[in-house]
Amino acid sequence: MSSFEILGGQRLHGEIVPQGAKNEALQVISATLLTPEKVIISNIPAIRDVVKLIDIIKGLGSEVVQESEDTYSFRAANIDLDYMRSAEFREQGESLRGSIMILGPLLARFGKAFMPHPGGDKIGRRRLDTHFIGLQKLGASFNYHDDKGFYQVDSSNLKGCQMLLDEASVTGTANIVMTAVLAKGKTTIHNAACEPYLFQLCSMLNRMGAKISGVGSNLLIIEGVESLGGTEHRLLADMIEVGSFIGLAAMTQSEITIKNVNYEHLGMIPSVFKKLGISIVKRDDDIIVPSQKSYEIETFLDGSILTVRDAPWPGFTPDLISIVLVTATQAKGSLLVHQWMFESRLFFVDKLIDMGAQIILCDPHRATVIGLDRQYPLKGISMTSPDIRAGVALLIAALSADGKSTIHNIEQIDRGYQNIDKRLQTLGARIARV
Repeated sequence: MSSFEILGGQRLHGEIVPQGAKNEALQVISATLLTPEKVIISNIPAIRDVVKLIDIIKGLGSEVVQESEDTYSFRAANIDLDYMRSAEFREQGESLRGSIMILGPLLARFGKAFMPHPGGDKIGRRRLDTHFIGLQKLGASFNYHDDKGFYQVDSSNLKGCQMLLDEASVTGTANIVMTAVLAKGKTTIHNAACEPYLFQLCSMLNRMGAKISGVGSNLLIIEGVESLGGTEHRLLADMIEVGSFIGLAAMTQSEITIKNVNYEHLGMIPSVFKKLGISIVKRDDDIIVPSQKSYEIETFLDGSILTVRDAPWPGFTPDLISIVLVTATQAKGSLLVHQWMFESRLFFVDKLIDMGAQIILCDPHRATVIGLDRQYPLKGISMTSPDIRAGVALLIAALSADGKSTIHNIEQIDRGYQNIDKRLQTLGARIARV
């Protein structure tokens, strides 16, 4: 197991390019299973979760060629569904929550699939009901074999229908869309997720020959087609990395330029960080965060403490709640963070408290941060990363802290951030992988 050793308190400076969007990558790579023709995808991040999914795609028999450092071609002409019964596939699927994304494409194209219970971050209850109920409405049947730990899914006659999703699940919506594009007739999805990832997926599917209207909204109408063809696709910049680098610049009093951010797809991310008092300058498609000695959290108009809460898009993404929380520890003022979507995601604050942060964990979903305005710098400690986003929040805290910090279990961070240590070193960070 690897660790990061960090000597904090260094001012950083320079340019950094965000990687391709992890969550989009898991969806569009899965979508390559919908066609026997070649699909070329660029700006793919070399991170653990994406590499695992590519390995699963290869194991199924898809021809995968790495055309360049960040570009792959996929040709799923000879798929072996029996591979899904293997112990190797079970191990792969159980270690990657994103493996659920191959279910819809395989059902749509071949009429059956097998799926172990997928893994992922341990950040609270993350149910799969939206996936299963949506696919059942399209005609799929699920049977769970408890002795083998597998779902067996069959669907030889998918038919379009009208459905209202009980939650605007991003991955659930994506799975249903990928199934419906090859179903007979029209499918109407109400309360669909409308994150940029879905916009990108639907746009890619339409280029492949799908007929999806309402792209970018929460009402999707899909006319099923007989087959799909090949295409080329480029991933957006990872908006979670963009937000992470904004928080990093503020915490370390650094001037950092974040390149090629796809600003029009960032939603309210820049405005939320501006509410923390962070100066953000947009230049073309770049974001410049100037060095700030101090940044002050806004209050509501009546003077009450500002609340930042996560919500389905176009609300604030839950993946940046941890970054907002850690960034507020060195701001001037107080902030209430409300993470309502996952009940275990705030439990990492005990490590920030050990570093000297003033945080009150109100309950599993809410924490109050009392900004110290840098009067009492965080101090370096030894800690363990519990999940991807908390791990990066702790990394940002360590880079801003006085003294040496050690972060264990950085495999969690590697699942979502490509070569993060090397990229931070180019900015002047003193970080080593040991």
